[in-house]
Amino acid sequence: MRGHLHGAANTRGFVLDPAQEEAADRLAELGAALSRGRGHGLFHRRPAAGLYLWGPVGRGKTWLLDAFFAAVPLPAERRTRVHFHAFFRRLHEAVNRHRDDHGHEHSAVDAAVSELVGDVDLLCFDEFHVHDPGDAMLVTRLLRELHARGVVLVCTSNYPPVGLLPNPLYHHLFEPTIREIEERMTVVTVAGPQDYRALPRAESVATEFGRGAVLWPGDPEQLRGQGLVPPTPDEAVTLRVNHRDLAVEAARPGELWGGFAALCEGRTSPLDYLVLAETYPTWVLGALPALKTASAEARQRFVNLIDVCCDADVRLFLCSDLPLAELLAGDDLPTDITRTASRLGLLRRVGRSDGPESTSESSSTS
Repeated sequence: MRGHLHGAANTRGFVLDPAQEEAADRLAELGAALSRGRGHGLFHRRPAAGLYLWGPVGRGKTWLLDAFFAAVPLPAERRTRVHFHAFFRRLHEAVNRHRDDHGHEHSAVDAAVSELVGDVDLLCFDEFHVHDPGDAMLVTRLLRELHARGVVLVCTSNYPPVGLLPNPLYHHLFEPTIREIEERMTVVTVAGPQDYRALPRAESVATEFGRGAVLWPGDPEQLRGQGLVPPTPDEAVTLRVNHRDLAVEAARPGELWGGFAALCEGRTSPLDYLVLAETYPTWVLGALPALKTASAEARQRFVNLIDVCCDADVRLFLCSDLPLAELLAGDDLPTDITRTASRLGLLRRVGRSDGPESTSESSSTS
């Protein structure tokens, strides 16, 4: 397993840094334990063994997780890799269905976990984070149910366990779960000096998300230069998404046009973005203001929107009167804004011909 991780890195043309080496060693040990079987060794001592890999954005945590998942010696039906937003969308839906059948929350959560996880031995959870106190209660039930089933859990996160649910009004409610994470999982810091997302990447290996752009000012000429045809007023339409109405500028086959006010200032959720991403592989988000001028709720929704679009590999175009640096400036922004900035750094920047962001090349993030 360790050799596979190094070989996968060499294939990509890089060498694991010391922080990644430590994580690779722990992943290799876990892979060896999985290959020995659930009744021996590590699993006999600690049934819910697992790893919690955390560190700043761009340090290779997701790459390590994917390489481990690809190499782990388990049949496909015995392992699952999920992302926070996508999994919790399905979990919420399943809990709501089973609540009607079982009558109370705990039984509904147990039934929902059974439906989603089944008989897997390994669950890999990417971008693990907890901000909402309601989600925190659901996470607690989920982790305890996984532990009871002896499911091995591997998480990546931008937060140490103690940094989960950081809001001081609610953090104490999650402290028992934090202690359980620290006791049941090996916590490994992946915090090397290099942000690998900031390194130049060949266009041939860019994702669909990376083929999007931040357009400043996002006028019709710039949009047409990206192969996009601005919508006419009569294309405005109201979509029905998760039992709510959402007004957008256009909803063409495979292409969604919407303003920041509707998609972020309105009562949208990550679940709504996930539904839209399944239908529209290209998004154009217009009239994007400086985030510091938006409501606190809209700032968090914008962070969620970028997360969903990146993970769903949506080709995203952002249009604003301001360059990217000014869009993300401010002191009172969501705690995940560094991840947002890193992900937006994957997009090309197309600015005014006489401005500081006139290049159409991909720019690195700080």
